[in-house]
Amino acid sequence: MAYSPFTVSVKPDGDAFISCVKREGTPKRTHFAELFLDAEFESAIGERYNVYSAVNSSDPFASYKKQIAIQRFLGYDYVKVGVEKLGFSFERLTVDDDSELKKAGGKRTFAEEHKGPITNWEEFEKYQWPDLAKAETKALEWFDRNLPDDMVIIGGLTGHIAEEITWLMGYETLCYAFYEDRELVKAIYDKVFALHLHYVNLLLEFPKVKIIWASDDMGYKTQPMFSPSDFREFVFPAHKALAEITHKKDRLYFLHACGKIDLLMDDLIHDVGIDAKHSFEDTIEDVASAKNKYGKHISVLGGIDVDFLCRADESSIRKRVRETLEKCHSGGGYCLGTGNSVANYIPVDNYLAMLDEGRKYSS
Repeated sequence: MAYSPFTVSVKPDGDAFISCVKREGTPKRTHFAELFLDAEFESAIGERYNVYSAVNSSDPFASYKKQIAIQRFLGYDYVKVGVEKLGFSFERLTVDDDSELKKAGGKRTFAEEHKGPITNWEEFEKYQWPDLAKAETKALEWFDRNLPDDMVIIGGLTGHIAEEITWLMGYETLCYAFYEDRELVKAIYDKVFALHLHYVNLLLEFPKVKIIWASDDMGYKTQPMFSPSDFREFVFPAHKALAEITHKKDRLYFLHACGKIDLLMDDLIHDVGIDAKHSFEDTIEDVASAKNKYGKHISVLGGIDVDFLCRADESSIRKRVRETLEKCHSGGGYCLGTGNSVANYIPVDNYLAMLDEGRKYSS
């Protein structure tokens, strides 16, 4: 039987979560949102607190049932589910993972920033593009049938438009191509857009998918990865189309985008039509400032800086959470979480303290 590290119990409420994100009034309690938790991080919590005790390991759907169990245990109102066998292959760099909770194989990978698999038209023609007809929705089908009624499905992660153009060419190669071969950039963009359009249409077939969560890092600490005009030509039209088909089905469109992208926010809010922005870093902009700046138009998610969570003590974390909720909770439009994702190098107890303080908060 599972036992809890939390001082306040919460019951999932997918409807209240959606209402919070829609900014329909101050929610009765804090809701939580994360891009993802690293698998080894989830496993560590599951083992420590015996979260999976009711799941038979021989059950063919054990992994799905474990996902529901861990999400409910941590206090989330949703599970995140995606389409399978629909993705691109990229050049990757590998380094040793020196985290206490090491990734599988003890390695961490990064995108090759100099040169990707497509740097010219010959490589474009030879590249093994994904077969859209082979996409699988087995997990979505199971969760749509079996997810408890008090939870919702977030469909994702999708919408990697800028990211996948960058990874397919390599960031350095792409920057040259913007000046030397924009037709090649456009051809790659068309392929990437087509894949994600198919992906999102598949997600929207399932009634319990209430949110599409796009993930597309667009900047670094000082500015966007490339010019706003290039985003308007090669990135935003795709996101706008994905948001439009999502809204036509009365669902919400979230965007995770790392980096300093204030030059892009007006486009994202008023043209693309995002409903919520995720990813905040203290060295760029704290989430409370973002809530004050953009909160009349969109929700903001997360914002408890990852570096802070790694280095701070428990009392500092609890103080930061209270101060953030005091600034962001009123009126809805805010869900508590990390500034980026629950990486395997964040101390487990620090993450749990963040959640526990969020559970305790009352406006």
